[in-house]
Amino acid sequence: MTKTRILISESNDPWFNLTVEDIIFRSMPADQRVLFLWQNMDTVVIGRAQNPWRECNTERMERDGVKLSRRQTGGGAVFHDLGNSCFTFMAGKSEYDKSVSTSIVLNALKSLGIHGKANGRNDLVIEDETGQRKFSGSAYKENIDRGFHHGTLLLNADLNRLADYLNPDPKKLQAKGVTSVKSRVVNLSTLVSAISHQTVGDALSQAYRDYYQVDVEPEFISPEHFADLPDFKEKFAMQSSWDWNFGKTPPFTHSLDERFDWGGVEFLLDVKNGTIQQAGVYTDMLDPLPLEHFSAALPGVQYHAESLSACTKELQQSYPQYQAQLEDIRQWFHKAV
Repeated sequence: MTKTRILISESNDPWFNLTVEDIIFRSMPADQRVLFLWQNMDTVVIGRAQNPWRECNTERMERDGVKLSRRQTGGGAVFHDLGNSCFTFMAGKSEYDKSVSTSIVLNALKSLGIHGKANGRNDLVIEDETGQRKFSGSAYKENIDRGFHHGTLLLNADLNRLADYLNPDPKKLQAKGVTSVKSRVVNLSTLVSAISHQTVGDALSQAYRDYYQVDVEPEFISPEHFADLPDFKEKFAMQSSWDWNFGKTPPFTHSLDERFDWGGVEFLLDVKNGTIQQAGVYTDMLDPLPLEHFSAALPGVQYHAESLSACTKELQQSYPQYQAQLEDIRQWFHKAV
């Protein structure tokens, strides 16, 4: 058995990559160490305990074909495109040390002419004339006998798209004393124009070998070559499922209100496991009967635009005299949820 391994994903599918990461972490021998390098295409990755409806513009994501992928670790929401490079360090508990993996990343970048530094617990930054600019964020996971550190590197990501799909918490931004996400991050291509996922991967692999003083060749993994991964199909099905990516959201309450030419409406929805548990409606509509029936039909419906739209269409058939009002509600929910 090889004690030190370097694995490189040939897939840009976030569900594949996060499945591979989780399986390797759970199944690797406790005395093994692994560097896993990967890259995702057009994805919002959220933390294990985050609410995608709060953190993301889910309507725009669906329209633009951007995937949602919930990871096993905590932390915040990030947007990945092919301008991001991702890394994961895994090791048994006796060797697992976040400061070691961080130093390997910094040494790799130094070999490319980039002099970064660690800032606090999660970020890597560079100093420029505007102050500290973040180019990497990390998250961590530990269990009884092993741990991992994974993170991203901004190489030449489309920073304009950050605002398209993420909804930054105003309180978090206020606490950081900044006015936008874009103002405090930087692409490494502004420092080294020729930087790429390949050059960064080569540098990380070499810095990893140098630190552990081993000579090990990378192993490539793809959707066509994963025969040694236990229970891959079942775990991939879970990682790519609506139940995991949306349904595992902790319970929350969403209040939606709008005014139409026929009256004002407010819905109060209690959501658990991505499914509406209870719905209340408040309205000054002259005849609130169809909205009351709609509210009564919502418990048990997935908190998803298509499911809510289907529920509304059923009511439109039952109450044709309120076709126009229910169509207003249907279109409003489709945008608001």
